[in-house]
Amino acid sequence: MIESFEPLTILIADDNLTDRMLLSSIVRRQGHSVATAGNGQEAVDVFRHVRPHLVLLDAMMPVMDGFQAAREIKQLAGETLVPIIFLTSLTEEQALVRCLEAGGDDFLAKPYNQVILAAKIKAMDRMRRLQATVLEQRDQITRHHGYLLNEQRVAKAVFDQVAHSGCLSSPNIRYLQSPYALFNGDLLLAAFTPAGDMHILLGDFTGHGLPAAVGAMPLAEVFYGMTAKGYGLAESLREMNAKLKRILPVDMFCCATMLSVSFQRGVVEVWNGGMPDGYLLRHDTGEQVPLVSRHLPLGVLPPSRFEGGTEVYPMSQGDRLFLLSDGVIETSDGDDEQFGVERLCEVFSANRDPGRLFEDILQALEDFRGQARDDVSMVQIAMVGADTLTPPALIYSDSGESSPLDWSMTFELRAETLKRFNPLPYLLQLLQEIHGLRSRSGALYSVLAELYSNALEHGVLGLNSNLKRDAQGFAQYYEQRNTRLTQLREGYVRLHFQVVPQERGGKLLISVEDSGPGFDVGTVLARSAAERGLSGRGLNLVSQLSNSASWADDGRSVHVEFCWEGLA
Repeated sequence: MIESFEPLTILIADDNLTDRMLLSSIVRRQGHSVATAGNGQEAVDVFRHVRPHLVLLDAMMPVMDGFQAAREIKQLAGETLVPIIFLTSLTEEQALVRCLEAGGDDFLAKPYNQVILAAKIKAMDRMRRLQATVLEQRDQITRHHGYLLNEQRVAKAVFDQVAHSGCLSSPNIRYLQSPYALFNGDLLLAAFTPAGDMHILLGDFTGHGLPAAVGAMPLAEVFYGMTAKGYGLAESLREMNAKLKRILPVDMFCCATMLSVSFQRGVVEVWNGGMPDGYLLRHDTGEQVPLVSRHLPLGVLPPSRFEGGTEVYPMSQGDRLFLLSDGVIETSDGDDEQFGVERLCEVFSANRDPGRLFEDILQALEDFRGQARDDVSMVQIAMVGADTLTPPALIYSDSGESSPLDWSMTFELRAETLKRFNPLPYLLQLLQEIHGLRSRSGALYSVLAELYSNALEHGVLGLNSNLKRDAQGFAQYYEQRNTRLTQLREGYVRLHFQVVPQERGGKLLISVEDSGPGFDVGTVLARSAAERGLSGRGLNLVSQLSNSASWADDGRSVHVEFCWEGLA
C-alpha cells in the first residue's frame, strides 16, 4: 500500500535565525508549510493562532525555554495530538529524558540530517492521524452508546408495561431476581384466573439484555391475556410456544416452568420445559417433591408436535412451591465447582423458617464463595386459604342497560372437541355480558370449571374419584385422565344456559349433562372431610358458591342457579 501524502503545517521554534531558516528550507522542500517563532513565548502565541499539525521546538530559548513551551502547547492542544520534536544539542540520554518529561514525543540532535528529519515527520504524522482516528471512533462509540441507552430506556418502559408484576405482590409470594444486564434473561410472571387460581411462570430466555426482553414481551402478553380469560395451562402454553416459534430465530427459545395453583381445591398443576427442577416442599413431613422437566423449551417444537401434558399434585396449607433459574445451581467457586442441586436440597432440609429460605440460600451461596454466571431468579409460593387472597375485581365501564336478558342456548361437546378444546373461557366471556353476574364472575367460573371437569372426568372418562384419597392415588388419577382423554373416541358433555329476567334482577340456570354411567351423589356429599381425603371437594364447592345446586338422573345431570338483583 502506498501511504497518501498530506501536506502539514509545521511550527519551527528556534532562537538561532540560521538554524530556523535551514530547517524551514528543508521542511518546505518536503512539501509542508511553515510557521516560525524565535523564542518559547512566541512559539506558544503562534501555536494558539495557527494551530499547526506538528512542532519542531528548540530546547534552549530565551524568554521561555522549549520545555515550558512544550507543556503549554500540549495544554492548548487538549485531546488533539500535536507531536513535538525537540531540537537539542544535549546528549541523547539527557535529551530523551527531558523531552519525555516535558511532554515531547521525539527529539532531533543537531546538526540536522534531512533524511532523519523527513522520517521523523512522517512517523509523527502517522501517530497524529492514528490518534485522530481513535478519537473519532471514541466519539462515534459514545454517540452510539447514547442512542443505545435511549433505545433501551424506551424498550424497558414498554417491557415493564407488558411484563408487569401481575400478582407478584400477593402475600403468599416471595421472589428474587438479580439481572446480569438492564433486561433480565429470566422472566417471572404471575396472575389470577377468573376463578381465583394463580398462574405463575418462571422463564429463562437464551441470551441476556435486549434480545431476551424482545422475546419476553410477546410471551408475557399471551400469559396475561389467556390467564385473564380463564384458559388453563395446556392452552396457554400451546399458544406461547406457537407464538415464540413463529417470531424467534432458530437459536433462541425459552426454558420455562409454569404452575396453576388452586387454593380452593388445594392442588397445583405443573409444566416444566427445560428449567431446573422446582420443588414442592411439604410442611408436615419435610418432603421435597421435585418438579422435574419433562418437556422441551417453548419455541423449539412446531405447534403440531408441542406437548402440553401437565402433572398435578395435592397441596395442604403451609406447603410451599419453590422455583429457580439455573443461575442458582450453576454458581461456581474458584475451582469451577458448581453449587449444585445437592447443596440446595441441604438448605431446604436445614431451613426452619419459610420466611428466611431466600436468606438461607443466599448465605449458602456466599459461604460457597461462588460467582454467578447467569441471571439468578427464585420464587416461593405458599399454599394458603382461598379467603386470604383477594384477586383484583374486574372493572366494566358500561351501564348494563344493553345487557342481554331472556335467552337460552345449548352446547354439546363431543369426543374430538373434548380432547382439544376448553370451552370455559368462551362461556365465561359470554356470561359476563350479563351485567348482574359480573360481580360474581369468579364464583361463576369456579362452578363452571367444577361442573365441566366432573362431567368430563367422572362421566365421559369414567374416572373414580376415590383414587384421590392420598398423594400417590392423586398422581395415578391424573395419569389415567391423560391416557383416557388421549384415547377417547365417543361420549359427550352438554351445557345448557337459560337467563330468566325477574322483577328485580334475574336468574341464570345452568344444566350440565354427560354420557357417563352416573354416580351416587348423596353418598359423596354425605362423606366427612376425613373420608373424602383429596376427592369430593368439587361438589361441595358448587353448593357453596351457587344459590342452589341439585343432581338428577343418577348424577348424570346437574342443575345450578345464580341469582342477582338490580344492575350491579
